Amino acid sequence: MASGTARTVPPSRPPVRRKSRKDWRGWIFVGPFMAVFALVFIAPLVYAIYLSTFRNQLIGGNSFVGLDNYTQLLHDASFWHALLRVLLFLVIQVPIMLAIALGAAMAIDSARLYGANLFRIALFLPYAVPAVVAVLMWGFIYGDQFGLVGQLNEAIGTGLNPFDSSWILISIGNIVTWSFVGYNMLIFYTTLKTIPAELYEAAELDGAGQFWIIRAIKLPALRGSMVIATIFSIIGSFQLFNEPNILRPLVENIITTDYTPNMYAYNLAFSGQQQNYAATVAIVMGVVTAVIAYVVQLRGSRTEDL
Repeated sequence: MASGTARTVPPSRPPVRRKSRKDWRGWIFVGPFMAVFALVFIAPLVYAIYLSTFRNQLIGGNSFVGLDNYTQLLHDASFWHALLRVLLFLVIQVPIMLAIALGAAMAIDSARLYGANLFRIALFLPYAVPAVVAVLMWGFIYGDQFGLVGQLNEAIGTGLNPFDSSWILISIGNIVTWSFVGYNMLIFYTTLKTIPAELYEAAELDGAGQFWIIRAIKLPALRGSMVIATIFSIIGSFQLFNEPNILRPLVENIITTDYTPNMYAYNLAFSGQQQNYAATVAIVMGVVTAVIAYVVQLRGSRTEDL
């Protein structure tokens, strides 16, 4: 046997790539959510966009008009007045409401407030009151002829009239603030309870007082919660509807059918039989709300990264 004969090694074959098989089992878990999401969010949105491209005309019936409804909305003074009114409401009411909620959360978390648990429940209780009931209650209180304000006017002659044109937006803001301070307070208070106690102990060992603890520990920890609360409040302000709509029978000459964009869209759809134009108003308001909420979130995220 010739041991010196070299054995030839066959050339190695390139590895055969097998096609990776997609695993669809994940859709079993996310499928139900995606189906509900498509049904309750995507489908109404697509249908509203579809409606906004049509116009119901006396001659010709419901006909496709493209972007004409959007062009009309750009020149609609009623819409712009309503939008500016809501923006004014947002700029004034939201900071006041969040400042009160933040102060209340700080006071409860300080453990120096007597009856903190009772105070927390009392502050949150208005949020549990249905919006309709809250507005009816405040509508009675605001009455300058029959309510608490009327009794004050009669007793000491204050001359207050919350239903006056110069006061009505403040009156609505007071109702919204009363209803949602407790909700925002709970967001802030829950965040404060997540701060480790070791941070407070270390700060006290370094001689930090309450002012510096709030500035260096509590406020930085609350930034994320404040961004969330601000976004919720912005969305709620653009959706302003219940309060002015329920108060409207008391002051029809001041709170008109186009007082807010939501009231405008509602009355266009159900009183004016202009569902297509109402859908246009709803789509534009949705875009405005999403853009402003996104800018606030982006701004808040950058602040957290600094």
